Amino acid sequence: MSTPPPLREIIAEYGLRADKSFGQHFLLDLNLTGKIASLCGDVSGVTIIEVGPGPGGLTRPLLALAPERLIAVEMDARFIPALEATADYYPTPFEMIEGDALKVDEAALTGGGPAVIASNLPYNVGTPLLIKWLKAEPVFWQRLVLMFQKEVAERVVAPAGAKAYGRLAILTAAVASARIVLNAPARAFTPPPKVDSAVVVIDPLPAAQRFTDLAALEVVTESAFGQRRKTLRKSLGIAAGKAGTSAETLLEAAGIDPGARAETIPPEGFFALAKAWRAARG
Repeated sequence: MSTPPPLREIIAEYGLRADKSFGQHFLLDLNLTGKIASLCGDVSGVTIIEVGPGPGGLTRPLLALAPERLIAVEMDARFIPALEATADYYPTPFEMIEGDALKVDEAALTGGGPAVIASNLPYNVGTPLLIKWLKAEPVFWQRLVLMFQKEVAERVVAPAGAKAYGRLAILTAAVASARIVLNAPARAFTPPPKVDSAVVVIDPLPAAQRFTDLAALEVVTESAFGQRRKTLRKSLGIAAGKAGTSAETLLEAAGIDPGARAETIPPEGFFALAKAWRAARG
């Protein structure tokens, strides 16, 4: 395996610049990208899917892991020639998909085999992409290694009672366990964003431990956290109305104090509430 040119030379050769409209910030720190790639774990026989590779800062160490293959999904066509040229330096089979990751069927790309998704996610689509992968049925990935804005990363892993606790933490907890493993200061990126970032590792729970009715869970959490300062007796009114019942009836069925506020209820409480909502709706 020969060594590709330095990343900055590739960027200069192909005239690449970060596009703010795509939320792009290039990660050029080889030490950091190497650490992120290593978080994928043992990838022998595994397809790695990288979303938004840009000029290829993370792509290189992912290719060096020698997975079964690497599939890169990139919406910005400017980067494709540079990515394909870089991949030529590695023996790992490489497939380039030009398109919007929000519309790509990753499960179909893997052909049913094991997959890891690794990405320095564009800031403007990080949360909807995570929700898309959490709602995948069946769960096709065995690990997600994702870079978010630090504020979003904290929302993914927040426990009940924490300031960042809300819908995203509950949806994540329904399907997986999540932890922040690396912090990335703004200066590690080119151009530097206004905020720091963090890498979250997300592993799916065993199938028997997952809460699968995410549609109901989204309804009750949207209602509960839509008015965070109010008690659940009041904030759950919208969700209760959709089920043709009262908030008090739902809360009683779930065993939750109507005077409590949403941020104090652990994910298991919301799972019970989603079950009660589903039962009431019929």
